[in-house]
Amino acid sequence: MPIPGDLLTTAMAVMPHKDVERALEQALSLHIPFWPQLPLYSYYEDMYVQASEHFPGILLDMENKTLRFSIDKFMVELEEAMAHFEDPEYFDISTQYSVVYHRFLQLDLSDRPAIRGQLEGPISFGFNVVDQDDRPILFNDTVRPFMLEFMAKRINIQLQRLKEKNPNAFMFVDEPGLQFLFSAMSGYNDVAAHKDMEFFFDMIDRPRGIHLCGNPDWDFLLSLDLDILSLDVYSNGEVFVNYSSAIEKFLDRGGVLVWGMVPTNFEPFERENLDSLIKRLEEIWLALDKQGIDLGFLISRSLLSPATCCLVNPDGTRTVEAAFAMIGELSGRLRDKYVTS
Repeated sequence: MPIPGDLLTTAMAVMPHKDVERALEQALSLHIPFWPQLPLYSYYEDMYVQASEHFPGILLDMENKTLRFSIDKFMVELEEAMAHFEDPEYFDISTQYSVVYHRFLQLDLSDRPAIRGQLEGPISFGFNVVDQDDRPILFNDTVRPFMLEFMAKRINIQLQRLKEKNPNAFMFVDEPGLQFLFSAMSGYNDVAAHKDMEFFFDMIDRPRGIHLCGNPDWDFLLSLDLDILSLDVYSNGEVFVNYSSAIEKFLDRGGVLVWGMVPTNFEPFERENLDSLIKRLEEIWLALDKQGIDLGFLISRSLLSPATCCLVNPDGTRTVEAAFAMIGELSGRLRDKYVTS
């Protein structure tokens, strides 16, 4: 399995930095680095904007920083997009849409245990991007099937590029919108969503998984054919631990969990320390152990990360960078205790 475990560190991609090199330095401070998404550096670096490149029907307003959709424009541009459907390079992220991604690809990453990329997933993209009637494109039965294939191709070409830098590269599909799926407007229920997500993941090369910071239906999520799941366990651990049966099945079929434990928001970060976070995480692990998930096996299938991304701290990048440093310390302490080799 290319994705390591044993409490190595990684992080989610969205960062508050306006300095590309400083953001990359932070990402490279972790065991499994990634290319940061820096929306405060440029709106092109926003995760939704990056996913929208070449998507027919998109109305991108850089001045007002808005991303919308026109069905009439979609119908006009669809033929052009389909003409490129077998051209992988068409689906890669251009230098215009991410300076950071291309800077990351210039680095020597061959000595890392793994590296990671990411792209916004179709559920979240489809919720966030609305048409001329303010209706999410996820609910458009014409657009949605195309969107699933389009995003799968975008993920596959990025993974291919990353594997050229490190054979153990893997991808996160960022899906914050999954937590809203079951409260969404009628016409797209969980059964349809699960079928679409299975179709979507069938088109994506491995290793692949989902990252989200919210609190979705964990049975729904853990039943998908994922290799890795990254979550905010700092906020959602008490709920997540109740899904031990689904967690066990996920781990038994080779899944890896990324435990997001160090908060990056200023106020909760100030309330915590290394000992309090270790205690909190160990309580969750021991609860799962009591429910039949062997602790040693769980550790072997686990990575550690900050809990969430954060763009709004009053101290800018300081708390986020402190959280990155603390997750390294957390990993060191816990690996000394639990990882024997």
